[in-house]
Amino acid sequence: MAKPIFGARLLRSITRAGKSQQKLMTQLFGVPAVKAKPKAKAAKVVKVAKVAKVAALAKPAVPARRGAAPSRPAAAPRAALSAPDGMPIRQHARPDVSVLPGRWLASHYAAMPQPGQVPAQPMSYWLYLPHQVPQAAVRHGLPLIVMLHGCHQTATQFAQGTRMNRLAEQKGYAVLYPQQAASTQAHRCWRWYDKSTQEGGGDTALIAAVIGKVCSDYPIDRKRIYVCGISAGAGMANILALNHPELIAAVGLHSGPAYGGGHSTVGALSVMQHGAGLQASAAIRQVLLRRPGFPLMPTILIQGEGDKIVRPVNQAQLVQQSLLLNRLPAGTEVTVVERARRGHTRNAHEIRDYSAKGRVLLRVARIADLEHAWSGGDPALSFNAKAGPDASKMMLDFFAKHRRVVS
Repeated sequence: MAKPIFGARLLRSITRAGKSQQKLMTQLFGVPAVKAKPKAKAAKVVKVAKVAKVAALAKPAVPARRGAAPSRPAAAPRAALSAPDGMPIRQHARPDVSVLPGRWLASHYAAMPQPGQVPAQPMSYWLYLPHQVPQAAVRHGLPLIVMLHGCHQTATQFAQGTRMNRLAEQKGYAVLYPQQAASTQAHRCWRWYDKSTQEGGGDTALIAAVIGKVCSDYPIDRKRIYVCGISAGAGMANILALNHPELIAAVGLHSGPAYGGGHSTVGALSVMQHGAGLQASAAIRQVLLRRPGFPLMPTILIQGEGDKIVRPVNQAQLVQQSLLLNRLPAGTEVTVVERARRGHTRNAHEIRDYSAKGRVLLRVARIADLEHAWSGGDPALSFNAKAGPDASKMMLDFFAKHRRVVS
């Protein structure tokens, strides 16, 4: 009788593991699994509808038709910022969230189809332009932060959850939020695991084109374009920087997967749980072979030690990838710039800087107890943790120290 009992237990264990993996795949990539109960599904739709509804963050603009010419430029304090070719956006505003004075604009980008090809899916994007424009931006243009959301998020939810627009208003930054189309990926996941995307095609090319359009439509300082994201958005931010170092001055990755692995939804899950393995170093060496003169790419990495979706092994591999990319030796100077115990408003955390010739090229923040969520975000939305440190502030502070060097 012992053998059948052991076999039954093993079978149950394998079944549970399989169901757990299938559930995670369904949540992140839309792989078919057990159907959700109707009530749970309805509740989720209502929640998203509430976020997308209600008070406007910016003064409404006249809706633009497809093919219509851009509206006339509108004046902003101390700088001329052209008006949008798009619709005003309305977003959830609770009593404790103040309405920002800047402009919150929406538009879309559609690539011109090649002869004989089907037109590509247009990419929607949102843009925040600050009301207060620093004098330096009048001369050189506004610095731009490109924010890439994670799976199951929209661009507007990511904007609210991270509160990046509020900081951008204070510092005089423009903020761009491209949005993955649900028709492209059912759960709005950026396809960071796709080999052609990692090599510069797919989502990578489309996001780069959106940035180019925004730079041509508005006065943007092309030496100060930064990209960051969470989870799948962090994976895409890294890929964008690796394929377009002539465009990106620094990159910020929150809870991001290691670069170079995956190449399928099953492979992506393996990277998220175990990292990219030996492929991690090989992938960066391939980048350097393709572009021998690859410039320095300052990077900030933020990771929760309690993250079970994208596990901390990924941050460890991203550290090694960044050191390799920036040609930093194993003995690179490392300084602990902040070590804090758990408090009323923050988790325990440690921040380390890796420097070369007096310049910080890599900043690594490890946050105890943080799960798969934006640190210091708006807890009213999923994938945001109330307790700090404030990831948005950390990223903006890091970006402020770096400009792209034009040879």
